[in-house]
Amino acid sequence: MSGVWDRVIGQPAVVAELRAAVADPAAMTHAWLFTGPPGSGRSVAARAFAAALQCPDGGDGTCHACRTVVAGTHADVQTVVPEGLSIGVAEVRELVRIAGRAPSQGRWQVVLVEDADRMTEQASNTVLKMLEEPPARTVFLLCAPSLHPDDVPVTIRSRCRVVGLRTPPVDAVADVLVDRDGIDPALAAWSAAAAGGHVGRARHLARDEDARMARKAVLDIPLSLVSLAACLNAADDLVGAAKEESDRASAELDGAETEAVKQSLGVGARGPGVAAASRGAGQLKELEKRQKSRATRLGRDSLDRALVDLAALYRDALVIAASGGEAPALAHPDRRADAEELARRIGPEGALRRLDAVLACRTALEQNVKPQVAVEALTVALRLPA
Repeated sequence: MSGVWDRVIGQPAVVAELRAAVADPAAMTHAWLFTGPPGSGRSVAARAFAAALQCPDGGDGTCHACRTVVAGTHADVQTVVPEGLSIGVAEVRELVRIAGRAPSQGRWQVVLVEDADRMTEQASNTVLKMLEEPPARTVFLLCAPSLHPDDVPVTIRSRCRVVGLRTPPVDAVADVLVDRDGIDPALAAWSAAAAGGHVGRARHLARDEDARMARKAVLDIPLSLVSLAACLNAADDLVGAAKEESDRASAELDGAETEAVKQSLGVGARGPGVAAASRGAGQLKELEKRQKSRATRLGRDSLDRALVDLAALYRDALVIAASGGEAPALAHPDRRADAEELARRIGPEGALRRLDAVLACRTALEQNVKPQVAVEALTVALRLPA
């Protein structure tokens, strides 16, 4: 295997299916839906497929077409990566307009939507119309976590060929960290196991000591919840850490964006530029709105990562409590002692109840319950028995 397909980790069946479609026009279809758990590489597989479709040699990885698709600069590959909470109808209408054109330099006009589950209902309906009457040389590549109707409407799914990805094996992720990122083998093995096969998270843990410390702080919480005060403190820490991460990431992105828009509008200019700058106030307001939505999403994603880590530790406790002494495979192998202690103190039923509480908190956050309120309710539900 070579070229752009090297980027798709631990998915040999998926790569074989996509390569066959590139090689044989009869195996090709105009709409594809890539599904799989977080970290399985849905958008990586979709982008590799887009590159292979544009490449005269099926994705050799070295030609101009492959390089520009991977870099996100190919004129005939349009990508939507939602930065905010959702993908709106205006964004999708613009895409559909471009998708109706003939390819300008490539072999196909490719539209790649990275988080199709975040499309609003109106946006989904606009995409559906396009899928019902697709232009001859246009391919839609949609990515979503699952086939659940909440993620992808059945009407869209029924018009797509579904490609299911799985979580890559931990050793395949570790090998990539060593070979491609030059990470020390021991750290790569630990990061891949701690991230549960999530490639991006494993890379983040391997490269960033702050990320390793943040994970440790989250996994220290379950055994610390011995009183109501401890529960409320833990909630403060979780929400505070998510806000800090979101503020840091937003500050890096927002300043440069705002400055670029102000420069393009001539803000601070004198003479003829003043009128143009005053007309641009609406554009700046729109940018602020987008940035606020992105900051909310970044904070929510950060908090969600912490909740997923917590859920995995309670899952480990449940597996240990139910395994009757055998040593099962764990989601957090480096925290086996904690999982065993939790299993002893709360038992299988207690672990299951706490797992439900974490999942209920994730749902509450998606439904816009204030993070502080949702997380305080959670940590109180996670309190250890006296």
